[in-house]
Amino acid sequence: MKTKNGVIQFGEKVEGYNIPVLNEREIRAAAGILFLFMFISIMVAIFTGNFLMLKYMITIFLADMIIRVFVNPKFSPLLIIGRLMVNKQVPLYVGAPQKKFAWIIGITLSSIMLLLIVIANSFSPITGIICLICLIFLFFETAFNICIGCKLYGLFYKEKAQYCPGEICDVASRQDVQKTSKVQIIIIFGLIAYVVLMVFLFNDYFSETPKELWEIIGTAKNK
Repeated sequence: MKTKNGVIQFGEKVEGYNIPVLNEREIRAAAGILFLFMFISIMVAIFTGNFLMLKYMITIFLADMIIRVFVNPKFSPLLIIGRLMVNKQVPLYVGAPQKKFAWIIGITLSSIMLLLIVIANSFSPITGIICLICLIFLFFETAFNICIGCKLYGLFYKEKAQYCPGEICDVASRQDVQKTSKVQIIIIFGLIAYVVLMVFLFNDYFSETPKELWEIIGTAKNK
């Protein structure tokens, strides 16, 4: 939908692209900001039982998603902050339709959290699972540039998603630099074995409560 003055619209028309697009770099930056504050607020709620920050973050999350989907992404406060953070980087365009679908999923999840955590003032395995799903979505977007909601787009719409980050919608085969050798796979299993070995050998030592550095130094001097 687009108004005559261009205020209410989704995506930007860019020369060379036959559908509206968005700048993936600022979207990724905004996802990173959301992930950071959502993660902190969830950890505070888990370890201290204080849900205040989480309630604020859920409300901000939902409001920002509503602006993105129903008004215009360029008026989203978090996307504006993301734009300021990456405005010196060359834009990386992504198709707007699949992003809209992904953000509708975000609205759905954050609406449920608002109802259960903020309005009903409750917590349960349901809210825990939803919070975990949101963190996973945000983390994959931030760390790997993978939009899980965009991947689900093809399951609900017949048309193929266009202009995906990294051209994952179009590339049929990986380049040599992207391929993983057997040696590299062995290295991954080696890391897993290393972690298991550390747990087996040093778990008791690592489980000890740390002491203040100055206390350790003072004890060493008195010996």
